[in-house]
Amino acid sequence: MNSPLPLRNSCPPGACDSQRDELLGVPGADTRVLLLTRNEEQRLLERLESLQSLEDLERMQQRMFENLGIRLHIEPAHGEVRSMRGIHMRFDAHPGLCRKTRQSIPAAIRRAMEKRPEIAWRLLDANDLLGAG
Repeated sequence: MNSPLPLRNSCPPGACDSQRDELLGVPGADTRVLLLTRNEEQRLLERLESLQSLEDLERMQQRMFENLGIRLHIEPAHGEVRSMRGIHMRFDAHPGLCRKTRQSIPAAIRRAMEKRPEIAWRLLDANDLLGAG
């Protein structure tokens, strides 16, 4: 007999705005994001911190969408980018995504970009901020 997949425990009341309980109360709702338990989140963060290239980052973005239903947009700020903070990362609204997770995923990606700045350069180039023109 198959046992149900473990779901993420709820955060303490008032500590998070994930709307986990509301999501579980909607029949037929996409609850894949709740499969990101704290242990799985730690594995994801370690994987994101060890990114090797822009293609690797894009592949991870696609896998997060396919497996968890969360979409992360990464784009340079308008104008000048002076540090990794100038690269904006935002999630599409998604019930069940913990506030802490919404902060820790971009932080892990920024750490990867600090270790391998060529990822940030390729991202800037892909958005034509280092343009040839």
